[in-house]
This record gives sequence, C-alpha cells and structure tokens, in this order.
Amino acid sequence: MARNIFRRPFQFREFVLQSWFIASVTILPTILVAIPFGAVVSLQTGNLIRQIGAESFTGAASVVAVIQQASPMVVALLVAGAGGSAVAADLGSRTIREEIDAMEVLGINPIQRLVVPRVLGMVLVAILLNGMVSVVGVAGGYVFNVIAQGGTPGSYLASFSALAQLPDIWIGEIKAAVFGVIAAVIAAYKGLNPKGGPKGVGDAVNQAVVITFLLLFFANIILTMVYLQIVPPKGA
Repeated sequence: MARNIFRRPFQFREFVLQSWFIASVTILPTILVAIPFGAVVSLQTGNLIRQIGAESFTGAASVVAVIQQASPMVVALLVAGAGGSAVAADLGSRTIREEIDAMEVLGINPIQRLVVPRVLGMVLVAILLNGMVSVVGVAGGYVFNVIAQGGTPGSYLASFSALAQLPDIWIGEIKAAVFGVIAAVIAAYKGLNPKGGPKGVGDAVNQAVVITFLLLFFANIILTMVYLQIVPPKGA
C-alpha cells in the first residue's frame, strides 16, 4: 500500500470526502468521551498527589497524563471504533457487490483509488482529533480540579511548566498518527476480504475493531517505552 501513496493521480477528492466522513462520525463521540476522561485523570491524579503532599504539581501531572496517554488512547478507541468500523463496512459492502472486481477489470487499482485516501484521511483526522482531545481533556481536568477538589486556578496553571514539555505534545501527535494508520489498514484489509456474504461484512467489521484495539494498546506501550528512553523527564 505504501507504494500506492506516491502513485499518480492522487485521489484528492476522495481523500477530502473520506476525511470529512471520518471526522463527522468521530468528532462528537470524541468530545463526549474526552470530557469525563480528562476529569477522571485529573481527579485520580489530584488524589494521589495530595497523598504525597505535592498539591502544587496537580496541574502539571494531570496535563502530562492527558497529553501523553489519555488523549491518544481516546482518539485511538474512537477512530478505530467509529471510523474504522465505517471504513470496513463501506469497503465490505463494495466487495460483496463486486464493485472491487469491476474496478480491477477496468484496470483501476482499488488500493490506490479507495484504500489510500481512507488511510491518509484517518491519519489526518486522528492527528486533528488528538489536538482537540488534549484541549478538551485539559480544560475538563482544570474545571473538575478547581470545582471538585478545591484547587486554585493559579496553582493549576502555573504548574504546567514544572513537568510538561514540548516533546509531550509531539509524542501525542505521533501516537495519534500511528494509531490512525493501524486502524485504517486493518479496517481496509478486513473490508476488502469479507467471507460469507452480507453476514461476512458484519463479522469483518467486528474483527477489525477487536484486532485494532489489541494492536493499539501494544503500539501505545512500545511508543511510550521508546519515548521515555529518548526524551528524559523534565528536571531529571
């Protein structure tokens, strides 16, 4: 598939349409999940930090946890669950209607025509959603920390620079891009290879989501380990 990305002509219109379609099915669920996710991370982090007497670092710890881990995982789950299932269902329905075979007979490469725009679109949407989830998660954590835990707004904001650093944002975006590639490739593969007619399409969608979830968690562990080895914690 990588070779087809650089083949001409690039299906720009399909790329735009698929990016908008994936964004339309993931934006609202992502926002709704990001708010409680950021709140839970903030509340749990605040309780743990309060136990060791470091309340002034609550904001910094919450932001690092949201940006490095919570935000990419929320994006991964929503992109795989909503966007990936939609892609798998769309390609699966095209396959059982023999549209893919018809394209091949006409000399059209279905990978270049259908899969590449969907993969690139899902990567773009994942990166943009990660930035949105980071903002929403941090804002939700701020509100819940100040209201529910009695924290001070100034302390929460001032502690950002204590632990957080610019590479934390970059690793979050890199994770989102990698997760988008994994989700899109698996969804496309399962969608193009359904077995058993219409029932096979449903099975392919379920398999794509489950396999994607498992691979995303393993990918998150690997990327986190590599990041912690390359980028030392601030102040270390």
